[in-house]
Parts: sequence; structure tokens; C-alpha cells
Amino acid sequence: MSAVVPRSRLSLYLDLIRWNRPAGWLVLVWPTLVALWVAADGFPGWHLLLVFVVGTVLMRSAGCCINDIADRDFDLHVKRTKARPITSGQVSVREAALLGAALALVSLGLVLTTRWEAVAWSVPAVLFTILYPFTKRFFSMPQAFLGIAFNFGIVIAFAAVIGNVPLTAWLLWLANMFMVLAYDTEYAMVDRDDDLKIGMKTSAITLGRFDVVAIMLFFALCWGLTAVAIAPSQLGWPFWLGMGVAAAQMVWHYTLIRQRTREGCFVAFSKSHWIGVAIFAGVALGFAMR
Repeated sequence: MSAVVPRSRLSLYLDLIRWNRPAGWLVLVWPTLVALWVAADGFPGWHLLLVFVVGTVLMRSAGCCINDIADRDFDLHVKRTKARPITSGQVSVREAALLGAALALVSLGLVLTTRWEAVAWSVPAVLFTILYPFTKRFFSMPQAFLGIAFNFGIVIAFAAVIGNVPLTAWLLWLANMFMVLAYDTEYAMVDRDDDLKIGMKTSAITLGRFDVVAIMLFFALCWGLTAVAIAPSQLGWPFWLGMGVAAAQMVWHYTLIRQRTREGCFVAFSKSHWIGVAIFAGVALGFAMR
């Protein structure tokens, strides 16, 4: 067994929060920004934009700390994760917990600069973020629980802008739930063989040979619900162009995952945030030109 190369604490902490792998927070930030623009009927202002972009990055980073603490024993048996800082013993559980708590507190501080309704919705958001890693032990579709945790950004965005959470917000919430189910099932397909050996539950295992069909169905439902939620804003051709680009990417994902190779499924997951980019670009441009 090769010796662990000594690293600085900063390097280890950045690795712990996946600083060099931004796909995890990018899939979170784009639907949140879509919600901000729709709630504000256009550009929401620099204050809210800063709060939600920085807050999203911080909460995703805190979630990584919580996830790696919960999964430290399982990660030993998965090729992709066995070198993670906690699992390899380079960062203690106490250190990771303190870092995660600090990041969550800073994120809460940002939300405190908005409406009290947004602060109230932040409480269950933190609770679901903490609980998610443990659902992989008993829940056959933990990706759905992850979707609930991830989608609080949409709810909080509406609460911060208008002080309530209307039907449009819940349609966007549901649309992004299907998006999370799609891309996180792609991610779970990468580790399916290892997860089967260690008894971890994932949507890729539960769906079995219907995994690819289910992912494409999830994408279709996401696309349709997004269209229903945003069409009343009458954003014209920019929005529909963005939706068209998003649909083309969803079809591209099929070509990546249909053979179920680790490489193809990982590429699909790592590029999934570009679907959100296309939708957000259509929304932002549509409001700007309306």
C-alpha cells in the first residue's frame, strides 16, 4: 500500500468540498437563478443574485462535508471515493463537521439579509441536507430525497423576492425534482457495481434495466413542467430557443448513457448543468427583451 502524500489543510478542505468539481453546485445554481428571475419578473438585483449564488456554493460545500462523514465507511469500498480526505484519514470527522457547520452558518447569514419567509424556509433546507446521506441505507430512491434537499433554493428564492411560494414555484420545484432524478441516476450508474457489493441503495439499482428509459422520462417531465411554469411569463422566442437547446442536450444524454458505460454516464452527469444554463439563458434573455 503506497504512503499518503502529505498535503496542506487548505488543499484537503478544498478537496473535501469538491472545489475542483463545480458540477455539483452548477446543477443547483441554474434552477435557483431561473426561480429568482421568474419571481422578480426579471433581473432580481445584485443583492439577491449574490446571496443566492454564494449561498448555493456554500450549502453545496457543507453538504459535501455531511455526505462524506456519513459515507466514510462505505467510501472505502468504492473505487471513485476511497481516496476522499475523511475516508483516507487525512481529515477527521470533527474537522469536517466544523467546516460544514461554518459554511452553513455563513450561508444562513446571507439569507438573513433577505425576508424572514426565506429564513424560515432555510430551516427545513438544512435539515434535509443533513438527512439525505443517511437515506441511502434504507430508501430505494434516495435521489428523490436529494431532489427535495436541492430544490429548496427554488422555494427560498420565491420567498426572498415576494414573501410567499406560489403555484409557479412548486411547478418549477417539481420540474427540477425530475431533473435531479435524471442526472443523479446517471451519476449512480457510475458506481452501481460497487454499490451493489456494499448494500447501498440508489435509483440506478432500483430501476435496473429500465434506468435509461426512466432517465429520459425524467428529462421529458422536467422539460414539460418547466414549459408549463414559465410560459405564462410570455418570454417569446428566447425562452423557447433555450428550451430547444435544453431538449437537444437531453437527447445527447441518451447517446452517452444508452450503453451504460462508467465513462459515458459520468460525462452525462458532469455536463448536465448545461441543460440548466440553456434554460436560464432563455429565461434571462426573454425577460430582458420583453
